[in-house]
Amino acid sequence: MRLTLPLIAPSDPRESEELTRLVATMQGTYSKGRHTPAGSAESVDLQALSRILAESRDPSALEDAWSGWHRVGRSMRTDFVRYVELANRGSRELGFADTGEMWRSKYDMPPDTFAREVERLWQEVRPLYRSLHAYVRSRLAAVYGPDEVPSDRPIPAHFLGNMWAQSWESIYPLVAPPEFSARFDLTPALVARGTSPEQMVKFAESFFVSLGLPTLPASFWERSMLVRPRDREVVCHASAWDIDFVDDLRIKMCIEITGDDFTTVHHELGHNFYQRAYARQPFLFRDSAHDGFHEALGDTIALSVTPEYLREIGLVAEVPDPSQDLGLLLYRALEKVAFLPFGLLVDRWRWDVFSGAIPPSEYNRTWWELKERYQGVAPPSPRDEGEFDPAAKYHVPSNVPYMRYFLAAILQFQFHRALARAAGATGPLHRFSIYGSREAGRRIQAMMEMGSSREWPDALEALTGERRMDAGGLLDYFAPLQRWLDAQTRTGSAPS
Repeated sequence: MRLTLPLIAPSDPRESEELTRLVATMQGTYSKGRHTPAGSAESVDLQALSRILAESRDPSALEDAWSGWHRVGRSMRTDFVRYVELANRGSRELGFADTGEMWRSKYDMPPDTFAREVERLWQEVRPLYRSLHAYVRSRLAAVYGPDEVPSDRPIPAHFLGNMWAQSWESIYPLVAPPEFSARFDLTPALVARGTSPEQMVKFAESFFVSLGLPTLPASFWERSMLVRPRDREVVCHASAWDIDFVDDLRIKMCIEITGDDFTTVHHELGHNFYQRAYARQPFLFRDSAHDGFHEALGDTIALSVTPEYLREIGLVAEVPDPSQDLGLLLYRALEKVAFLPFGLLVDRWRWDVFSGAIPPSEYNRTWWELKERYQGVAPPSPRDEGEFDPAAKYHVPSNVPYMRYFLAAILQFQFHRALARAAGATGPLHRFSIYGSREAGRRIQAMMEMGSSREWPDALEALTGERRMDAGGLLDYFAPLQRWLDAQTRTGSAPS
């Protein structure tokens, strides 16, 4: 019960109210963030600025959009310092040294052991990331010139197609060699069929039904938000909801008829099916084995949205030739492998902030030290303590723990490899879909229905037969790409 919430308010009513107000104020500041791009007369929000990062190839426009958004953190520093103080006070009242220790205590092991565990997982995947980083840096230098992207320095963050340099798939056209075809895109086929948002969800539901799981309740279709309402403003960020912790399951999403949203719908339904599976557990155990499991399950299903699966359900007539597999793997690595160090460093920074190892006077410096150490990226221009760049990422001012995403990035491939083997996979992992495998469905159900009633190694064993989180599945999945990357470039001075 002590570990149920990510934020523990102090028992003093005035301090509790103050902490609530501080988080709400920081969230409001973030949501209202705007910047007027150079040459424009109108200020725009994060979504529009992110499009500039993803689509523009003008270094000046990229730097302007990046710097413009990162100013959003400046006014949050004072509130954040006080939030850390009050959050720690609440955590200490419940017996934890600080809020970071409380977050690390959620994983069925001592908090210090968990910190070593995530570092072990990072060391397993670090060589693959270094190879990808070195290759991408060399390609960006060819595009923008060595003065903009030096071969012996971290990559400037604004060149990586994402506001936080956490995923790089937007720059695939810049870094893929000419012999690689454009990435496989389902969007034209969906549009040509006149696919509706509801049909997108029906396709995803059919995936789970093919595994032997029951259909969604009628209330799901009556109560979910699948399109943007015309009469009000809403947050369109895709999310899955378990309203009554029994069977009132819903998703909230402004579905667009694109290949990306087709995959996202499969991911979100993974949450709903997990929520329903553990609904028979006692109330306190109606959650995933640990928070990384919930995200990992949805991502595991998304890994099975392969061209072969799309052909099987009649959405495409042909799949890319195996000769194009390296292009498919590179695109996915720019999304999945590039994310790994960012997924780790957000909470590594906050753990030290909560413990006091990083004082307020060094917030920004230490943030960029970790960004360089783990990601091998640098800001486009010098940053001092007048800035507060961590707050430019939603999860930091909103008190949302982030380590779950790093764990999910590892676990989804461990899940996928085990399920593919159980389903009789004989070819490469990146080509295999578990669609239609009742054995894969049985294993998923056995893991999901445990909820959090057992320690997570028990749940992991039910699905994979293994009791330790392991990056081997990810490395197996990307093994053909790693061999190709290593043949292209030496790691040189990639991140240390």
